[in-house]
Amino acid sequence: MPISPAQFLRSNLLLLAGGAIALLIIVIAAFWLTWASERQFDEVVAVRETRSATADLLSLAQDAETGQRGYLLSRDTAYLGPYTDAVGKFEATLQRLKASAGAAELAQAEVGRLERALRSKLAELAQTIALAERGAWDDAIATVRQGAGRNLMDDVRVGLGNIIAQSEQRLRQAIAGQETAATRLRWTIVLGALVILLFAAAAFWTIARYTREIILARTEVAALNRGLEDRVQQRTEALTRANEEIQRFAYIVTHDLRAPLVNIMGFTSELEATAAPIKAYFDAGEAATPATLEEARNAVDVDLPEAISFIRSSTRKMDGLINAILKISREGKRVLRAEAIDLPATLEAAAAAVHHQASENGDGITVDCPPVKIRSDRLSMEQVLGNLLDNAIKYRSPKRELKVVMRAKREKSGWVVIDVEDNGRGIASTDHERIFELFRRSGTQDKPGEGIGLAHVRTIVRNLGGDITVSSQLDAGTTFSILLPPDLGAVQRSAAT
Repeated sequence: MPISPAQFLRSNLLLLAGGAIALLIIVIAAFWLTWASERQFDEVVAVRETRSATADLLSLAQDAETGQRGYLLSRDTAYLGPYTDAVGKFEATLQRLKASAGAAELAQAEVGRLERALRSKLAELAQTIALAERGAWDDAIATVRQGAGRNLMDDVRVGLGNIIAQSEQRLRQAIAGQETAATRLRWTIVLGALVILLFAAAAFWTIARYTREIILARTEVAALNRGLEDRVQQRTEALTRANEEIQRFAYIVTHDLRAPLVNIMGFTSELEATAAPIKAYFDAGEAATPATLEEARNAVDVDLPEAISFIRSSTRKMDGLINAILKISREGKRVLRAEAIDLPATLEAAAAAVHHQASENGDGITVDCPPVKIRSDRLSMEQVLGNLLDNAIKYRSPKRELKVVMRAKREKSGWVVIDVEDNGRGIASTDHERIFELFRRSGTQDKPGEGIGLAHVRTIVRNLGGDITVSSQLDAGTTFSILLPPDLGAVQRSAAT
């Protein structure tokens, strides 16, 4: 029985709600178990810190006692070094023990007893050392032999042992708690994943069934409309491309051609203004003053030639722009001839054509290309490679000798990639797309050119059915990558049908 849209919507909403509730339960349980595991971990860290501080206190007490014994036996103050160091570190280490014992929730009574025993022991050591420093060596040794210091040291060891025993117990409990929380978290994730998978499988089955019914219902309509849709799509794409070209050339005409035209209009006005002092001079005749004569001479010798020069410069600029537009337009109309091209030989020929410009000894360009053949338009390939090599030479870096490497390889898809890599002055990342636009250039404008070369290259490559991209860094070099189909004829036949 077919599923109605209402049934489909209701069942999927129920499944979605069930999956959301299951996911919410999993997230809450995971957060709670993770919090419990972190709490147990913090306790493990605190207990281990307690054990470390306890061991350090025992070591300090032993070092202090060793320093005292050495001093009383040798009567040499050099033996007081361990005692002095131990006394200096005692307070900081004791505070470590108190802080970690509080975090580990250990019995503070044991810590208090240990502190009193340690302080009594240090006081006993200080007393004997003070007697010795006053010269009462026999009294100091007698005090040691009474055994009070030994008893205090035994109390210290007992206190430290009790704290370590408590720490071990709490450590085992914390580790066991961590393992329990981790086990529960794993089972929560596994069971939750199974529940979600069940909801997902049910939803998938419902969607698949409903989708299959829709596909079967629409197959006949799709078959009838497919041809019409293809024709509409092709014409829409063609219209879109035509509109883009129209917009691009309209922008060029209104923007790039407007500037020289404005200059011509402006300097035409200058010519009109220049004619005024000349006319005034001729109108005055013999009555012309020296000032009138000077203004007329200045207009003829300076203002008039300057205006004419700027007008000629602007007309040359307009002529160059118009010729560039015509060149791009003619390239789109040229009939491409697909023929077998040996890429290594073509790259070598392109490199040989500009070797004399690349470096004085002719080793500025190298070709790294395995035997690769494609079918494409030979003239277009030569134009593209020649233009890229000319750019590499033109924009070389003055800091280093020019090195250009031309590579080619065939991709798994059968398409061919040609890389032209140089170590020139590079292109800023913000200009990587701009350089392919007509009349657009990148970097310092210290080289002649109108900014049509790379736009022409992209037009040629796209006419060949491929594309060109650039990767570059300033002062590091540039790599142009050309992607071409293996057979231009196949591309042309596909476009014709």
